[in-house]
Amino acid sequence: MIIKKRLATGALGLLAALACGLISPPAALADEPAADSPKVELVLDVSGSMRARDVDGDSRMAAAKQAFNEVLDATPEEVRLGIRTLGANYPGKDREAGCRDSERLYPVGQVDRTEAKAAVATLRPTGWTPIGLALRGASKDLSGGEGTRRIVLITDGEDSCGLPDPCDVARELAAQGTHLVVDTLGLTLDRKVREQLSCIAEATGGTYTAIQHRDQLSSRIKQLVRRSADTPVEAPTPVQGAAQCAKAPYLGSGLYSDRESFGEHRWYRMRVAPGQELRASVSVAADRAVDPDYGVLLRAVTPGGQELVRGSEAGSGRTDVISSGLRYPVADADDDEDTTARTVCLELSQSFSAPASVKRTPGLPVELAVDVVDNDDQPADVAAFGLGRGWVLLAVLTVGGLLVGLLWGWLARWRVTVWRSN
Repeated sequence: MIIKKRLATGALGLLAALACGLISPPAALADEPAADSPKVELVLDVSGSMRARDVDGDSRMAAAKQAFNEVLDATPEEVRLGIRTLGANYPGKDREAGCRDSERLYPVGQVDRTEAKAAVATLRPTGWTPIGLALRGASKDLSGGEGTRRIVLITDGEDSCGLPDPCDVARELAAQGTHLVVDTLGLTLDRKVREQLSCIAEATGGTYTAIQHRDQLSSRIKQLVRRSADTPVEAPTPVQGAAQCAKAPYLGSGLYSDRESFGEHRWYRMRVAPGQELRASVSVAADRAVDPDYGVLLRAVTPGGQELVRGSEAGSGRTDVISSGLRYPVADADDDEDTTARTVCLELSQSFSAPASVKRTPGLPVELAVDVVDNDDQPADVAAFGLGRGWVLLAVLTVGGLLVGLLWGWLARWRVTVWRSN
C-alpha cells in the first residue's frame, strides 16, 4: 500500500515537472525575436558638430533625442529595433582612436521603451564621424532571421575618417544579397554631405532626406520604421551569370541578384516547353557616378546563337535604375512533334560607363526576374494569329493586290470606252 502511494506521489510529481517544463519554455521564448520579424537599427551621429543650434532654435542633438523618444513610443510591436552610435565616446584628436568610435547603444530586439530612452538621454556630442565603420557594425547587429532589415542613418556631416569609405561599405552590403536597405537623413544642406548620403542610400535601394525641422525628423524616422513592418520581404537569390551560354546557370522561376561590371555581358539559361511562355525582366542600378548616356539590353537566344526576341531601354542624364524586359511564347507541339522543354539563353548586357576616378568593383547591382507560364488559350493580340509570323500577312497582301489590280483594270477599260464614245 505504501509502495503504491509512493508511486502515485512520484507520478504526480513527474507530471507537475513536465507541466512546468511545457509551460515555462514558451514564456522564456516570448522575448526572443521571431525569425521573420522586421529589424531596424537607428544609427545616430553623436560627433561634436551635433552641438550646432540650427534646428528650430535648438541643438541638432536635442532634436535627435526628442525624435528618438517619439519614435520609440510609436514603434510597432512586431518590429525589432536597436540603436547604434558613432562619435559618442572619444573626445580627443587622435584620428585612429576617433575612427574606431562606434558602439551598440541598445541591442536589436523587442523595445523596452524606458530602458531605450534612458540610454538615449545619456548621449552628449563628443567626437568623430566614422560612418563607414558604423554601417558595418549595424549590418552585424541586424544579422540573422529572414525578415526585412533596415538601417536609418542620422548625421549632420560626411565621414571624417576616409576609410572605410561609406559608399564602398554600402556597395559591399548590397553585394551580400541580404536585402539590407540603408536610408539616410541629413541634418544639414551641405552639398558634400548630400552627395555622400545619397550615394549610400542609392547603393542599397534606400532613400535620402534632408532634414531642417524637428517635427520633420521625427515623422520621417517613424515612417521608415513603419515601412520596414509593412514591406513584405522577397530576398533575391544570388546567382552568377557566365561569359557564354554553354556555361550559364539554369534558372527556375523567381527573383535573382547578380553583379555586372561596366560593359560586361552575362548569360543565363531557362527551360521552356511547348505551350509555355518565357517572361523575363532585368533592372540595373547605377549605385555610383556614371556617364550620362547608357542602356540595357536583354536578349532571348537559342543555344546555337539565333536571336528569338529582345528588350532594350536607353537613357541619358542621372538615373538610379534602368529596366527592360521581354516575352517569348513557344507554340503548342503537334501530335508528332517533340514536347521536350527547349533551352533558351538569356543574354544581359549594359552600356554604362564612368569616369576614371569611379571604382569598378564590385560591379553594378543587377536584379533579374524570370517566370515560365502557360500560353493563353485565346490569343491576346493580332500578331498571335500569324501576322507576326508572316504567312497571314502574305495572304492579306496577295488578296489585296489581286482586288486592286482587277479594280484598276476595270477603271482603265471604262475610261477607254468613254473616250472612244466621245
